[in-house]
Amino acid sequence: MAIALEPALKPLTTYKNERPDPFCPGCGHTFILNHLDAALTKLQLDPRQVVLVTDIGCVGLSDQYFVTNAFHGLHGRSVAYATGIKLANPDLKVIVMMGDGGLGIGGTHILNAARRNIGITVLVFNNFNFGMTGGEHSVTTPMGMITASTRAGNLENPLDICATVAVNGAGYVYRGTSFDRDLPDRIAEAIAYEGFALLDIWELCTAYFVVNNDFGRKELMATLETIGMQAGLIQKREVREYARGLRAQGAQVFGQPTLPLRPIEPLFPARLDRKFHLIIAGSAGAKVRSAAQATGYAGVLSGLWVTQADDYPTTVKSGHSVSELIFSPEEIRYTGISKPDALVLLSEDGLGKVRHHLAAMTPEDVLVTTPEFADVPTRARKLILNPQVGSVRITRTNRSLIVTAAALRHLDLFPIAALSEAVRRFQPRFADENLPVIEASAALLPDR
Repeated sequence: MAIALEPALKPLTTYKNERPDPFCPGCGHTFILNHLDAALTKLQLDPRQVVLVTDIGCVGLSDQYFVTNAFHGLHGRSVAYATGIKLANPDLKVIVMMGDGGLGIGGTHILNAARRNIGITVLVFNNFNFGMTGGEHSVTTPMGMITASTRAGNLENPLDICATVAVNGAGYVYRGTSFDRDLPDRIAEAIAYEGFALLDIWELCTAYFVVNNDFGRKELMATLETIGMQAGLIQKREVREYARGLRAQGAQVFGQPTLPLRPIEPLFPARLDRKFHLIIAGSAGAKVRSAAQATGYAGVLSGLWVTQADDYPTTVKSGHSVSELIFSPEEIRYTGISKPDALVLLSEDGLGKVRHHLAAMTPEDVLVTTPEFADVPTRARKLILNPQVGSVRITRTNRSLIVTAAALRHLDLFPIAALSEAVRRFQPRFADENLPVIEASAALLPDR
């Protein structure tokens, strides 16, 4: 179903801009882009409602030659990006343009998009080799063909991507060539289709594959007929489109659509007038990330921009756990921390991961830690806290919170009441046990 143009938009005669295509003479990419342009022109979609998604490879250059939205990312990941875009806004028409190289690298993304029937259109620019990096063989190279990496002929069976996605549930599956006169109609049909649509479009790489195999349009058509793969419309069936289904489920479960997101209104005044970097370093399984999350939410409740980045091993509950928090009165554009303004050190595991930060800290910074780490070398000022002096029994799972809460009292980035409210609002299951810990943290500070 086409998206209606807004009244202010005039009918478009092309969706391409005035920049000339960059491809080699005779490259099938040019033909397919022209077919895509014809399909979009036929549908008359609002270009603001269309997103072209590409990855690495010659075809990865294509999105910049259209007047639509575009997203360009890592090799083989275009379908994953497209899935995220469609889930964020099911009203968008999301079109992936990928080569057979990206197809092989990102095969798992394609299988899962087909299985879910996420409503994106995937155009596979299939020229049987990696055209950008020197003509190496790909997962679709026909057996016996010569490439830069198969000089005596390809020994592998080619992947039948159409049969693969069809058997895994794809709603619309088509195979054709860049020479097909009806390809614009097939692309338009696929874009208008509500579920997952994939078109495997065979074409010529004139830089490598044509040269290596004396391979032209005649040989391409003959291979299409003799290789044993079905051509034309292979599958079209009615399916539930996943993004809209997920949105409907969200409305059913939560009583409203999952989007738009509702902002968190500030309840407390922040004391910050600059960006502040805080690191909490402890052991996995000791609720370091939970303490950091509550701290981050407290910053948001105080009207600050906040980011949180966590580092922990795959074992999850053994080894280190480090959380990096950035607080700022302005939007945070870069989330890395080269030097913390404050570092909460809780365990030997954490120490092993933050020694370089301790070495970088200055006398203007502060290290908050416990007596066993009082002699850790650093130029930062030290605030040594004894968790045992509080009025609650200290356990492995509340130690991170009581020391972090005491550190926040000392740093005075925002009222400690914001941390308590963050626990009530965002960690309600544990509020009864965590709120007394926050209250008890006041006794840890030397001047109390």
